[in-house]
Amino acid sequence: MNNQEYYDRLGVSKNASQDEIKKAYRKMSKKYHPDINKDPGAEQKYKDIQEAYETLGDEQKRAAYDQYGPDGANAGFGGGFSGFDSAGFGGFEDIFSSFFGGGGSSRNPNAPRQGDDLQYRLNLKFEEAIFGAEKDVTYNREAECHTCHGSGAKPGTSPVTCSRCHGQGVINVDTQTPLGMMRRQVTCDVCHGTGKEIKEPCGTCQGTGHEKKSHKVSVKVPAGVETGQQIRLQGQGEAGFNGGPYGDLFVIINVLPSKKFERDGSTIYYTLNISFAQAALGDTVEVPTVHGDVEMTIPEGTQTGKTFRLKGKGAPRLRGGGQGDQYVTINVVTPTKLNDGQKEALLALAAASGEGSIQPKKKGFFDKVKDAFDGE
Repeated sequence: MNNQEYYDRLGVSKNASQDEIKKAYRKMSKKYHPDINKDPGAEQKYKDIQEAYETLGDEQKRAAYDQYGPDGANAGFGGGFSGFDSAGFGGFEDIFSSFFGGGGSSRNPNAPRQGDDLQYRLNLKFEEAIFGAEKDVTYNREAECHTCHGSGAKPGTSPVTCSRCHGQGVINVDTQTPLGMMRRQVTCDVCHGTGKEIKEPCGTCQGTGHEKKSHKVSVKVPAGVETGQQIRLQGQGEAGFNGGPYGDLFVIINVLPSKKFERDGSTIYYTLNISFAQAALGDTVEVPTVHGDVEMTIPEGTQTGKTFRLKGKGAPRLRGGGQGDQYVTINVVTPTKLNDGQKEALLALAAASGEGSIQPKKKGFFDKVKDAFDGE
């Protein structure tokens, strides 16, 4: 996969703005969502779109993707999911020492280390994202072994200092080369870099100090969240090492599309179908919003495409406070079936408007048969 594919999935160019990317994602995800599109392959297409937006919708991840491709975007750029060791970028000193025989690694293999972070994708209904929710999520994680409490040793025993590296986690190896004797440091082959030996491993975790467990946690979702945003739950990731703390859980929000509304940030959009009579004469109608139905006045002579603003009827602003607005776009519906009275009234209207004599197309036999079947 190159660094163009995610853009192709969303149907945008590499120069697309964040607003264009968001609009393309909203359109594509609604088109292929499994709850709406039952075609074979729609579900996989939806997942591909989600994956693309998760990267391109984040400026830092997008920059990493543009430069390094998907591997760069997933390596921790901008998202807090670093593949590097938190104590110093995974041991650049070790790499230096392996070539030049430096004075030994400054990292203590027995020092406490935080556990790995985890991700969890949380699907929310449209209304849950608007008003907020409290959701219980369950996932598997590496937890501290309940038998040895993380030591890796059989109860009643303890790890001992490695007899080969004397607790350093590394050993020096001399190699004869054409340039003479070269010394380099390598990970200890006895303790595998931990600095400790476990003579009698724990029967539950086989000496790792960790065991896979199902874990349940409650997530408080604030009102106004959007797809791609993250909620960080401290200490809900995987168990640490040498008594270090648990990592964090990052909950990635995915908002399911609404069959009724469209949303862009705190603004909500709704299309209202009205009749020709309502558009021509004006009317007072009930308009659905996420906050309940409200009355809206349609002035006489309203045309298709006219937009009205309902102040404060949108989504909450996650960081700015207050409510966004809802915009209602009018769609004047042309009737497809008219009775004789309606036809006469329209002909009279046309005559009064000076449109001359209108000659309605008369239905043939096949048109009448089709109407008969449509009416069943």
